[in-house]
Amino acid sequence: MFRKILVANRGEIAIRIIRACKELGINTVAVYSKADANALHTRLADEAICIGPAETMQSYRNIPNVISAADVTGADALHPGYGFLAEDGHFVEMCESIGLTFIGPTAANLTTLGDKAKTRAAMKANGIPVVPGSEGEVADESIAQEIATKIGYPVIIKACSGGGGRGLRVAYRPSELKKAFAAAQHEGAAVNGREGVYIERYVAEPRHIEVQILVDHEGHVIFLGERECSIQRKYQKLIEETPSPAVNKKMRKELGHIATLAVQAVGYLNAGTIEFLLDQDKNFYFMELNPRIQVEHPITEMVTGVDIVKEQIRIAAGLSSQYRQKDIEVRGHSFECRITAECPERFVPSPGQINQWHQPGGFGVRVDSGVDNESMVPPHYDALVAKLIVHGDSREAAITKMQCALDEFVVEGIKTTIPLHKRVFRDPDFQNGRLSTKFLERFISTTS
Repeated sequence: MFRKILVANRGEIAIRIIRACKELGINTVAVYSKADANALHTRLADEAICIGPAETMQSYRNIPNVISAADVTGADALHPGYGFLAEDGHFVEMCESIGLTFIGPTAANLTTLGDKAKTRAAMKANGIPVVPGSEGEVADESIAQEIATKIGYPVIIKACSGGGGRGLRVAYRPSELKKAFAAAQHEGAAVNGREGVYIERYVAEPRHIEVQILVDHEGHVIFLGERECSIQRKYQKLIEETPSPAVNKKMRKELGHIATLAVQAVGYLNAGTIEFLLDQDKNFYFMELNPRIQVEHPITEMVTGVDIVKEQIRIAAGLSSQYRQKDIEVRGHSFECRITAECPERFVPSPGQINQWHQPGGFGVRVDSGVDNESMVPPHYDALVAKLIVHGDSREAAITKMQCALDEFVVEGIKTTIPLHKRVFRDPDFQNGRLSTKFLERFISTTS
């Protein structure tokens, strides 16, 4: 097992990893930018080291600075969390070159999965259902027009190197394709300098279903159930739950089989998430394989009892997962609300000093937070300040528990999305599980 792990992230995920390390008896190193000099994760780690100014490219995404921090502190492993350098294959190669173990997938995995068009082709070749679309990267707009005409409008143009909702544009008719094509190219280039895109038929009002898996060095694939992530705005998730109210036992078994084929198709290692669209006819279509820990992993932990971060560390250390598929049983129901420092009406960022922070508690309530009463929320990073997670014996019980927890949550000094979450959990359609990726857009337009 590792002696010291550098946590190459900030906020709630850094703290989540630090706590898992402490339970495993592993020392931790926090990294921070000058804007995060007094951040909570720096106070909880055994050591903390500054890696640069507030701008992410000069700190959290500065590969030489992060590698140097690991070297100076004597860390023998590094956990990237999510975002920043978590999916950078070159960064993994740099870690490996100095004998620093990267806790996550291999560099080869990240290189393969970094090109979403090639990943899509690999999945299709292995019998995994994909939405009709281009066979690979689309070179120019004229070819895009031909493909769109063939598969039928509306279409969605996706950046090969996109992620987190970036590099996605929908064209509902031929006159919109040129602008959508250029926008997807531009956003893809902003991510990693590549303008490549591919095209798929746009699935109207699908549900967003994802599957959590673990794969160890011995090739054991452990399927930890599915998550419903349909409550989202501009492809950014706001509320997640597990199990999905739309997935029955037969569908869940099929998802587990497809997910296993997907990770085997690319020789995947460690924790990962396979995302699917579920159309109105109950057909699943592969979207992407996310090669990292997900923001929403806690709800899976709540219903399975599996500590996914600890399993990541064990697998990276060369140990077998301590679980087999027969050990996995989903119990009850869990929700997660992503609490962000944003105006709940217009989603405008609300950075600043937190004057009061009281988070809820009680049986079946968990809060993964990166802040406290002393925290300043800087304007430079993602607006997520906390994840409120609940577990109940049933979906109805979990909804009630979340409503109580949201009522108890008090944040002053900054605006948060807590009022919006309260309204969603009171909505009859939400309570009855009538969800799609258009739910929140429609909800906001009719209730604001």
